[in-house]
Amino acid sequence: MTAEGGGTSRSVETGEVSGADGKGQTARGTGAPDGTTERADGPAELDSAADEGGDPLALRLEALILGAERRYTPFQAARAAGVSMDLAARFWRAMGFADIGQAKALTEADVLALRRLAGLVEAGLLSEPMAVQVARSTGQTTARLADWQIDSFLEGLTEPQEPGLTRAEITYPLVELLLPELEEFLIYVWRRQLAAATGRVVQAQDDAEMVDRRLAVGFADLVGFTRLTRRLEEEELGELVEAFETTAADLVAAHGGRLIKTLGDEVLYAADDAGTAAEIGIRLIETLSHDETMPELRVGMAFGTVTTRMGDVFGTTVNLASRLTSIAPKDAVLVDGALAEELLRSGDAPKSEAEVAAAMAAAEAEGRPAEAVKYRFALQPMWQRPVRGLGVVEPWLLTRREQG
Repeated sequence: MTAEGGGTSRSVETGEVSGADGKGQTARGTGAPDGTTERADGPAELDSAADEGGDPLALRLEALILGAERRYTPFQAARAAGVSMDLAARFWRAMGFADIGQAKALTEADVLALRRLAGLVEAGLLSEPMAVQVARSTGQTTARLADWQIDSFLEGLTEPQEPGLTRAEITYPLVELLLPELEEFLIYVWRRQLAAATGRVVQAQDDAEMVDRRLAVGFADLVGFTRLTRRLEEEELGELVEAFETTAADLVAAHGGRLIKTLGDEVLYAADDAGTAAEIGIRLIETLSHDETMPELRVGMAFGTVTTRMGDVFGTTVNLASRLTSIAPKDAVLVDGALAEELLRSGDAPKSEAEVAAAMAAAEAEGRPAEAVKYRFALQPMWQRPVRGLGVVEPWLLTRREQG
């Protein structure tokens, strides 16, 4: 990938960097990405030595994946992009990359990325803090994706090894074949997710609801996971966690929820309405309880105002769902009063068996079969109890209601 407009490298012998505002910044000697000075025998020289004596295959792989060879030091990249060294360092760190001193390790793509982010700020489309946040959220998300692909996906494809070839020798042609396909697929999934997220935002009642929204939040937690870590081999534990995360992610997506994050033995998900969240919670219990390799599961859910930031959720509602999970019986779902009220209001659960009988009688009077009266869930009030940091709450036990 080449930078638009050429991105020609210029000598920066004095360390002068032209900022986006046209003002120069000067640093003498060998500069770090944060503008500080290092000794002649410091990290910059160590980085350069590593480059000169680095693994040729690793460098070839880097050039293949990045689409360009190393060309710029951080100062040179910042100058070519027309941004200050300070802003360039902030973007670089926000994306999750370590300071590299003044090693010549950056490419035309790095210059273009800096230019694009700075351009969004200059055009007034993003504030500078928002641009840094975009860099941080993108870096954190893709870092995890890249680690997973290398640790699992590529490792699996290179086993068993071809006779006489090492994994390193197989990796280059494999990456060469996979890279364009994975890149296109990543863009496709990102556009799909962006379309879905945008749709949810524009349907919000007002601007405040775009950030602080009323959502149903659920936690699902494997019981006795700490004991399992002591009993199972690392490979077995990894397979169990992967199976749990995969099953949970599939169920959440299939029934209209959104997986917020996974924490090994715990998943956090959200849904726009209580009925969707309840269906996911029940399905998780039903599915995993039939898997003999899985430990028991606890699920806790709450409904209320939630603050969303960088794909995560925060607030009292989230804390309450977490606390309910910790006190839920094994293979059971506990919900808070607000979520129970939503299920009653929407007709997903009856207030009492008397209400069910009345609805069935009304259906028969109208000539409809009594079986047409269906409630998905049943709610049973539990004993009130104090919950750390949240006072006294009255949890409700959520179950699937048998029809007929």
